[in-house]
Amino acid sequence: SDFPAWLDPGDLGRVDGLLADLGVSSHQLDRDQRGFSYLKEGPLDMRMDQSQGKTAADILATISQDSLVALLRLYGEESYAHAIASAIIRRREERPITTTLDLASIVASAVPSKVRREGNPARKTFQALRMEVNREQEELAHLLIEIPQVMAPGGRVALISFHSLEDRMVKQAMRRWQDPCDCPRDFPHCICGKKSLGRQISSKPLEASPEEVAANPRARSAKLRVFEFKGEGL
Repeated sequence: SDFPAWLDPGDLGRVDGLLADLGVSSHQLDRDQRGFSYLKEGPLDMRMDQSQGKTAADILATISQDSLVALLRLYGEESYAHAIASAIIRRREERPITTTLDLASIVASAVPSKVRREGNPARKTFQALRMEVNREQEELAHLLIEIPQVMAPGGRVALISFHSLEDRMVKQAMRRWQDPCDCPRDFPHCICGKKSLGRQISSKPLEASPEEVAANPRARSAKLRVFEFKGEGL
């Protein structure tokens, strides 16, 4: 989200094209020592930048049960948030939760067997913790504020999200860029003076084809939205 600082101050400081992949690097996911994987044993870390911030283990050691339920619901969209949070709190009273497979087993023990048969039940819990550890929603909100400040006339921004909350934030931001007027709907004309910054290339996001998902299952939840900022002729 701090990419404007990377722009060459000797240049005009404007960007003609910007592509932002909001997902986690597969390289990071697949390294057991980073603590992102619920399939491999590793420390319960989950920090993108391991030089700063709290780890997932740190959060689980101190978070209240109510806050954990809210976290699992918001970032993980987890239907069994109460049961999982309760199981985590009970386990941490016995001993610290410090490894990925330890957490994965706790989650598995808290959900019905039918859920375990449908895939690894720890996926949503790990996703929610990762998003909290790295403050991903705050970073995205900051990015969406910065983008209009650096785009050149006619420039396009393409954003790929992998979570419904992220996609909703991107969609709402692009709607504001296209129609920032906040006058009451019953006003005959705009008096707020806010002008459109451009247009959405498509009202609906582009999603991966069945062929792409077959080749790369992690693309299943990807959504691509594109916005073009005003330039000559737009």
